[in-house]
Amino acid sequence: MTGDALTRAVHPLILDAVERAIMPRFQTLKAGEIIDKGGNELVTVADREAEVILAEGLARILPDATIVGEEAASADPALLDRLGDDLCWIIDPVDGTNNFAAGKGPFGVLVALSEGGETVAGWIYDPLSGRLCHAQKGKGAFIGDEPLRARTSGQNPPIAAMSLVFMDPAKREAMRQHIAPHYQMVDIPRCAAEQYPRIALGINDLAIFERTLAWDHAAGVLFVNEAGGKVARPDGRPYRVDEAHLPGLIGAASPALWDELAARLAVLEG
Repeated sequence: MTGDALTRAVHPLILDAVERAIMPRFQTLKAGEIIDKGGNELVTVADREAEVILAEGLARILPDATIVGEEAASADPALLDRLGDDLCWIIDPVDGTNNFAAGKGPFGVLVALSEGGETVAGWIYDPLSGRLCHAQKGKGAFIGDEPLRARTSGQNPPIAAMSLVFMDPAKREAMRQHIAPHYQMVDIPRCAAEQYPRIALGINDLAIFERTLAWDHAAGVLFVNEAGGKVARPDGRPYRVDEAHLPGLIGAASPALWDELAARLAVLEG
């Protein structure tokens, strides 16, 4: 199936999940429909129902592909071993669940397709604005039907958002003391479905992520890279969904900005 055909199949499926499971629960969730998974993570009935809708639909599009959804993997961690399969759909049914559960944005739907651990297609949908960001490997990045080239903010110093939540205290403090002073720091949106588009759209220049779970990052990494930005491990290695247990990821609106931040991190880590 070609990239265009994939998007024509995946986009309506995302819309169906949004219309049936997600938006009817936005700002209407009852206390019993929000569950604390621990580790500063929530799940709602909308997450679970949307994942079922997406998984069933994606299985019809590519019947031979494995499906790894965030909530299914939470219930059965052995699913994570399938992320390196020949074909694998990766689903985050509601990215930014903490925001969604609080009745505010941003939140989004993330779907990616990988082959042998490498992301080859990704979709990032914002239910509040209707914005669809998508990319296929080697075919560029798009917002809706319009091709996108990543652009910087043009600010000096550059604008950076650092996700410190999952860093150990020593690393968090080192970031604050030795990295943050070189940038204009902004709050993270607590939603990868928003943070990656911000990098490509010239809103934020840089982002640092510590936790790199496949459903949070597969689609966004591909989107920014295909737009001409750069997202990679701090040592320059490409992100792979079957290595999502490894910490550390830098996202940048341009390769030059990526290089500068990576060099600063390399000095910090000795």
